[in-house]
Amino acid sequence: MLSRTIVLDTNVLVSGAMKEGTPPGLLLAEILRENVVMITCPSIVSEYLEVFRRPKFKKWKFPPLWLEVLIENAIHLEKDPPVWHLPGPDRDDLVFLSLAHRQNATLVTGNLKDFPKKICSKVNVVDAGTYLDWLYQSEA
Repeated sequence: MLSRTIVLDTNVLVSGAMKEGTPPGLLLAEILRENVVMITCPSIVSEYLEVFRRPKFKKWKFPPLWLEVLIENAIHLEKDPPVWHLPGPDRDDLVFLSLAHRQNATLVTGNLKDFPKKICSKVNVVDAGTYLDWLYQSEA
C-alpha cells in the first residue's frame, strides 16, 4: 500500500520542473496543492539545492520560484536518518530509502534501477506515474 507521505528523489523534482505536464510535473503540483506530503532531511534538502544550482540548468532558469515553497511546506526531520543497512547501486541515493523507511513513506524516483527490491526491505519504491495512478484511484 502506498502512502500520501512521500520522499521525493531529486531526479523527479528536476524532471517535474523541466516538464510540467509529465507525471513528475503533475506530482509536484499535487505536493504544492498539499494533496501529498513530502518529507525531507538536511542532506536531501542540500542535494536539492545543489542540483538546482548546477550551471547546466541555468537555461531552465533554475532554481524555480516554487522550489522554496515546496521545501518549506515539507515535513523536515532535524537530522538525517541512519545510514541504510544494505549497499545499493548509488550510495548517495540510500538516504532517500532510509528516510522513506524511517517515516513509513513511499519513495518516488525516476531511477527504479537504483533501488532494487533486494535492498528496499518493506519500502514502497515507485515512479511518479505509478504513484499518480494510485493517488487518483484512491480519490475516486
